[in-house]
Amino acid sequence: MIDLALLRDDPDRVKRSQEARGESPTTVDEAVAADRARRAAITAFEELRAEQNAHGKRVAAAPKDEKAALVAQAKDLSDRVKVAQQAVTTAEQAADEALARIENIVIDGVPAGGEENFVTLRTHGQPASFDFTPLDHLALGEKLGAIDMERGTKVSGSRFYFLTGIGARLEYALMSLGLQRAVDAGFVPMIPPTVVRPEIMRGTGFLGQHADEVYRLEADDLYLVGTSEVPLAGYHMGEILDLSAGPKRYAGWSTCYRREAGSYGKDTRGIIRVHQFNKLEMFVYTTLEDAEAEHLRLVDMQESMLQDLGLSYRVIDVAAGDLGSSAARKYDVEAWVPTQGAYRELTSTSNCTSYQARRLDVRYRPAVDGGGAGKAAPVATLNGTLATTRWIVALLETHQRADGSVEIPEVLRPYLGGLEVAEPIA
Repeated sequence: MIDLALLRDDPDRVKRSQEARGESPTTVDEAVAADRARRAAITAFEELRAEQNAHGKRVAAAPKDEKAALVAQAKDLSDRVKVAQQAVTTAEQAADEALARIENIVIDGVPAGGEENFVTLRTHGQPASFDFTPLDHLALGEKLGAIDMERGTKVSGSRFYFLTGIGARLEYALMSLGLQRAVDAGFVPMIPPTVVRPEIMRGTGFLGQHADEVYRLEADDLYLVGTSEVPLAGYHMGEILDLSAGPKRYAGWSTCYRREAGSYGKDTRGIIRVHQFNKLEMFVYTTLEDAEAEHLRLVDMQESMLQDLGLSYRVIDVAAGDLGSSAARKYDVEAWVPTQGAYRELTSTSNCTSYQARRLDVRYRPAVDGGGAGKAAPVATLNGTLATTRWIVALLETHQRADGSVEIPEVLRPYLGGLEVAEPIA
């Protein structure tokens, strides 16, 4: 979970992090007490076990006339050891539960507060303006034969859809462009499983405050993932990685599922907030020392994509109270959506430091002075979106023309057979 040495040596720092997230600092006091109780229970058990072992040797060496009394004492010791062992189990469970309530330590400089307390770091481009009344992405999608919400609802229920014709081709073009750029940047392409075991979902932090967003296959005790971050984080679970040649970088292309619990009435029109979508997710294993530089590298890749797609956007430093439990810092890149007159999130990228790696037991051996490798230590994990279905919203609205056609950004044309303009079909 978090670094126990930090919890024990500097609980005030952990409290400040919890408070910045809007959580009670008493969770830290409870975790410290539970950790102390667990260690005390283990010490008591180990002392009794040592006493039991020593007593066993005395029994073996004792004369016959003394054995009966010593055997009786051995039985009493055995009973006490069993009680102490159960106490350890109980204390460890209590400590695990208390520690699970401590979220990742927020990096210094992350703004405190909730969703509205983000800090805008920069903006790019001028928001699109028109000399006609622009259509929203769904109206455009229907004219182009690109989006069919009505039949999506008929087949699967609300917040499902079909991408058809140019809509399907646009998504493949976006994902293919992103994947090529990821490969060029040294990422290994992956098509991961979209169903994972509970320990993987729990290890990435998605069964905490966001558990109600996750689809669970109850009969199989498995979960549908809401991002490739989850299976990619579990890919090296229980392993010691060799990072001597640099970070391990993966790009996972997958379908994703989110229940959107608690979002009743929000973004019900179109494909902004839906239950199923495709996403290309970057995932990196690196050292703690290099994690912040890697984080900025992921943001650069995201911005490059949006700039080449001709989208106006802003980059925000997300406030602590709006971070997921695993993230120590998160940057969102939000594109301008003309008919909403607002920026909407297209990408997120998070530095999860060692939080997920500790839970999933992913480590590496750092180099030591004089050569060789030192004691295994947790890696840092990072994730960031490089393309997803929602991007179609900003693309259609930004590049629309008065007749309902949409200009195709030049970087996408090679993936669309050279198509320059998507024309209405009705």
